[in-house]
Amino acid sequence: MKKIFTLLLANLLLVAGSNLKADDAYTVGIVPQYEASKIHKIWRPILDYLEQETGEKFELRGSYSIPAFEKQFSAGAFDFAYMNPYHLVIANEKAGYIPLFRDNGRKLFGVLVTRKDSGIESPADLQDKFVAFPAPNALGASLQIRQELKEVFKIDIKPMYVKTHDSVYLNVLMQRATAGGGVQKTLSQQKQDYQDALKIIHTTTPINPHPFAALPRIPEELRTKITNAIIALGNTEEGKVLLSKVPYKQVGPAAMDDYKPLLEMGLQKYYVSE
Repeated sequence: MKKIFTLLLANLLLVAGSNLKADDAYTVGIVPQYEASKIHKIWRPILDYLEQETGEKFELRGSYSIPAFEKQFSAGAFDFAYMNPYHLVIANEKAGYIPLFRDNGRKLFGVLVTRKDSGIESPADLQDKFVAFPAPNALGASLQIRQELKEVFKIDIKPMYVKTHDSVYLNVLMQRATAGGGVQKTLSQQKQDYQDALKIIHTTTPINPHPFAALPRIPEELRTKITNAIIALGNTEEGKVLLSKVPYKQVGPAAMDDYKPLLEMGLQKYYVSE
């Protein structure tokens, strides 16, 4: 019963974005890609491990939506945060966040899909067509695709924001949108008949994936301890399983230079502040 109560309380704090934290605990914000209980299940064991390795306390602090998360990290509300790559660019500019580690085993890229029977063969065929996206600031699935459609293919589209990747694919399949933006991972998680009915007509420029970052006021010694501890964890079989849920394939150190290409893409023109 005590364990269940503890888990429910943790989830409640995550959903509410509570300002409550344990004495002397560092706060950790996680981009709310999943429901609060799943975030807790993925990250609490990792933070427990870091507590053992560093002797510090780490408290998950929730955000009820991605726009709320964006406001929080822009204000420096988290001591540490796991965020998408363009979030880091904004967070570094607004609050000075420094990336500590990231997945070095893969790249992040968006996919633009349409029905196989749509007659659409290229993004250039989408002029004035409805294109579905999960959210304005989803990096691979929205920001990059909208930027490349406008600046590479020189076309104007009618964007539809449908909240989730699943909804993007359904809107395309149901012909409510001619095309839709997602990422390879979420496309591969769709029912096989959905995948069989869709085709990829464009992939975005690959970029380095989500970093785990810290405010600059966090002591450098602690930042180094955390990075080294996570890399060590990733070199164990048990740790690989734990980190694969984030998902990290091959965890390694991160630096702002890893995300420098994002500054050159002009994505700020497509970023929506709420």
